[in-house]
Amino acid sequence: MSRPVPLGMPSFPRAAAVSTRDARLRANLKHATGTIRARRAAAVAELDDWRQLRAAAAAVKDRTLRHLDHYLVRLEERVTAAGGTVHWAADAAEANRIVTELVRATGEREVVKVKSMVTQEIGLNEALATAGIRAYETDLAELIVQLGDDLPSHLLVPAIHRNRDEIREIFRERMGDWGRPAPEGLTDRPADLAEAARLHLREKFLRAKVAVSGANFMVAETGTMVIVESEGNGRMCLTLPETLISVVGLEKVVPTWRDLEIYLQLLPRSSTAERMNPYTSMWTGTTDGDGPRAFHLVLLDNGRTDTLADTVGRQALRCIRCSACLNVCPVYERAGGHAYGSPYSGPIGAILAPQLRGTAAPLEESLPFASSLCGACYEVCPVAIDIPEVLVHLRERVAEGGEATVRGTRAVVRPARRRALERQVVAGAAWALDRPELLRRGRRLVGPAARYAPRRLPGPGRAWTDGRDLPEIPEESFRDWWARTRAQESPNGGGR
Repeated sequence: MSRPVPLGMPSFPRAAAVSTRDARLRANLKHATGTIRARRAAAVAELDDWRQLRAAAAAVKDRTLRHLDHYLVRLEERVTAAGGTVHWAADAAEANRIVTELVRATGEREVVKVKSMVTQEIGLNEALATAGIRAYETDLAELIVQLGDDLPSHLLVPAIHRNRDEIREIFRERMGDWGRPAPEGLTDRPADLAEAARLHLREKFLRAKVAVSGANFMVAETGTMVIVESEGNGRMCLTLPETLISVVGLEKVVPTWRDLEIYLQLLPRSSTAERMNPYTSMWTGTTDGDGPRAFHLVLLDNGRTDTLADTVGRQALRCIRCSACLNVCPVYERAGGHAYGSPYSGPIGAILAPQLRGTAAPLEESLPFASSLCGACYEVCPVAIDIPEVLVHLRERVAEGGEATVRGTRAVVRPARRRALERQVVAGAAWALDRPELLRRGRRLVGPAARYAPRRLPGPGRAWTDGRDLPEIPEESFRDWWARTRAQESPNGGGR
């Protein structure tokens, strides 16, 4: 199963209603996403063949997903031949059990971690803590989130909702609980904050015997794992410990090195607006005298094969976690990542989380509606995921209800009352629109009462207007305006 939603997590409209009133949060998000947007646009503009690369990336992903069983078997063979061990996990519980047992087998009680969305998805840190194993995040933003007892709010910059003053206070108050305390007199200068994190983490890098990571890509041709990052913490985790455990979603496989080249051009420009990532680490199994002595790859399903079965929704599995869609989304910029109730926030989260978890719960049911359908996310996606198309598709699933396959079991997703009411209203509107004369008479009756129109519907209609504003009724209908203006333009009544 997917990682359970935090207890009491409200639906997106209710969570967003709270977060949009946080002025500091909105200011932090507006500044950060605006800066990233501008830099990304400049980096992408440098490549004349960006659209061709984008189309190629989508085509490779689609071909790989169609033959995913073949490439995963090849990957397992290559990893095993190179000295690694492959484990298959059907859901979060199985993945957490496998990792916990692997760490226990080493006799260690702490691990260092490379930033990993998939380990957040399955709640690995919490599972390890329950087993008496402490996991230390080593990415700067993830460290901030961990020390602050917080949750990530952005795919690429998990602490995007925090400003420098907040980070300084978190370091001052919490660093000592997790290891080396913050230096005396710590300021909010970025260089000082980075140095405090560096000193805090260095002792962990040098002491750790076990590391946990994800992977950006897996090359089936050779069994090679690939991680791209900007700080160097990943390189330390991947090379110094004796045991390396990588938890990776099934969809991260690419067939060949030639295919990998496409994504190594697209990902850095789309995510950090860099021509290439400062650190691109690749490893294939184990090598005597170089790097970890034991390598374990945990291949995670956790709803991915169910998503693969949906011919429209499966394109979400192309995602390379660049976060470009978040940085252009007007809904994300105002509501923030926590409102989505998932490690996958923003537009991609609105289509990925409901597919991995199912749409039976109120939170997941609401996520496909957390969008204005403006299409900006599709325009910037480096692998051409048509997020608006999938959103509409998932909205239809929510509205229609019925049976849905969720994590290998059949579940009945019944439409909520408000969805049934919406269908009745739409059916009534369709009936009226098919009768122009009736519509015209009704409009003349409504016109004089327009000034008294309520902002919210009463009774059962209240559920519909909880998340929508009723449109204002114009003083003059389009038909009346058209007849009046045509008469003014032509004495004979002819239009132009």
